[in-house]
Amino acid sequence: MSILEKDVVQKRKMSRIEGVGLVLVIASVLGLFIDPGFIAGIFDAMLKKTVPVITKVYLTGSLGVAIILSVVTGRILERLGFTDALVRIFTPITRMMGMNPTVIIPAVYNILGDINAAGRITGPSLKKAKATKDEQKIAVATMVQSQQSFSTFMLGLLALTVAGIKAFPVILLGIVLPLIVSPLLLKLTIYRNTEAKTLDHIDRFTPTTPVLPTLFGAAREGAELLFLLLIPAAAAIFAIIGALEYLHIWQPVEKGLTAALSAMSIDPNTGIQTILVSPTLAMNTLKDTAASLPPKLVIGSFILAASGFPLQVIVGQIPAIWAGSSDLNEREALEAAVIGTIMRIITAFLMALLIAPMVS
Repeated sequence: MSILEKDVVQKRKMSRIEGVGLVLVIASVLGLFIDPGFIAGIFDAMLKKTVPVITKVYLTGSLGVAIILSVVTGRILERLGFTDALVRIFTPITRMMGMNPTVIIPAVYNILGDINAAGRITGPSLKKAKATKDEQKIAVATMVQSQQSFSTFMLGLLALTVAGIKAFPVILLGIVLPLIVSPLLLKLTIYRNTEAKTLDHIDRFTPTTPVLPTLFGAAREGAELLFLLLIPAAAAIFAIIGALEYLHIWQPVEKGLTAALSAMSIDPNTGIQTILVSPTLAMNTLKDTAASLPPKLVIGSFILAASGFPLQVIVGQIPAIWAGSSDLNEREALEAAVIGTIMRIITAFLMALLIAPMVS
């Protein structure tokens, strides 16, 4: 027998994932034989859970247009130097705290940009400025404590207005102040290897694109964000929730999340949307329900949504992007993102508990 024939005869060892697939094949065949309606029911449940959100909220509702318009507004402000102005304001503060001034740039850029662009564009700036690994971790942990799209901010501002809450103190304490307090806390506790530096040059983030190409390019970018990221993500999550509801698995999970979020003074409906689906969707829902909610729930939900959630961004996108654009590996970026997320949840709880009585 030739070597080739021996290779053909020799059985390939089954991998673990092939074993899982084999179990699924057997289960599917049995399901089709015993109760074919069960499999069809799962798909129908996924469809019924997903279609209303995608069509009524994103496509024919106001959210889809709001996302596109917010990207246009954000890019116009960026083109007019808004981002660079914020960088000039905040970088001297971080230098006075004994850190590389660039640690604040991803969080500042994230206010008008998005969390993916913040990593791709500002990560190399930290490397160029020779920020230490601890300083780059501080940058990630601080970044996830600001909203990842301008639409989230605008819809949240509408929600605060509808609820009759003074927006300025909430934005000052919940969005601006963490940009200063978070790096300082992290420097004094977890990430201590920092170095104060005076940089002669910090990258400029104002594009030089002419006005009209900026305008139409931003509209296209908003549409891409809507159709290539937000809608697919929402469809995937709501489809999974629909299937789990059909299998009676989601109900106890939802009950546990509802209890935990309520205990933290966060509206469970928008809180679950923030954590699992999209902060922008959560802010849109909050805008519609804020008038009927207690002020502390509105504030807690607003602060939570103004963050790096949903979970797939924290555990997936941030580690992958920062591992390719900074000195951090995926595990280090994930660790920093999780720490920043925990800080954001604590901020939401404290803001809802302590600030609500003073601003409503």
